[in-house]
Amino acid sequence: MESRNPIFSRRGSTGQQQWTSATPSVQQLDAMYGAPSYAPPTSRPMTIDDVVVRGFMTLGALVVAAAVSWYMDFGPGIAIPAMLVGLVLGLIVSFKQSTNPALILGYALCYGIAIGYISHAYELRFNGIVLQAVLGTMVAFGGTLAVYALKIFRPTPKVTKFVIAAGFAFVGLALLNLVAGFFVDGGLGLRTDSPLGWLFSVVAILLGCFFLLLDFDQIESGVRAGVPERYSWLMAFGLTLSLVWLYLEILRFISYFTNND
Repeated sequence: MESRNPIFSRRGSTGQQQWTSATPSVQQLDAMYGAPSYAPPTSRPMTIDDVVVRGFMTLGALVVAAAVSWYMDFGPGIAIPAMLVGLVLGLIVSFKQSTNPALILGYALCYGIAIGYISHAYELRFNGIVLQAVLGTMVAFGGTLAVYALKIFRPTPKVTKFVIAAGFAFVGLALLNLVAGFFVDGGLGLRTDSPLGWLFSVVAILLGCFFLLLDFDQIESGVRAGVPERYSWLMAFGLTLSLVWLYLEILRFISYFTNND
């Protein structure tokens, strides 16, 4: 017995199979007529300008929060919880690759409060060090951008894996040094004013520059691939994260060679 499909029926007397759709009912025609017309996707591809604008917004939020923290003289009671919240938000954005502006701007505001406190503490101890660190960060950013733009060095997949592994290793050593500091004065000596501490800071600054190179490469690849515009927030987050890393490490490195006033 030949089975019949409720949608398609098989016809033809020449031995060939022909498939024709069943005649739609009045209700189906009415539903088709009432359905919304086709609309093209509203998402557009990401551009460099999108990343620049989002970058200024994210970095601007961080700078404003740092200025408020400095002016209001927030203590560790506010700065440390803000840093922890910023760390959690940063981890969420990093591991989930989130493009949520609220999470990214929240990270910038929280870390801005912490950076304002840290910068103020360094400035009170080493007069003029914050301006030097800001200028050093700008020089590092400009130099790294020039190296990438002039194609002097471009990160390969192998280099990318090495930089990410080195970053995890650096963070692991820093945490180990912090824990050791609870039992031994200076911990492992990685954050002390010593040749070992200087070398560790130089490595950290170089890692920050390599992170910027990876950010530039990711932005260029994203624009070339035509990823949606919302990913410009994620690119801006990566740039801000690398600049925060660079600033803090340059601030620490300069402090080793600055006399107390």
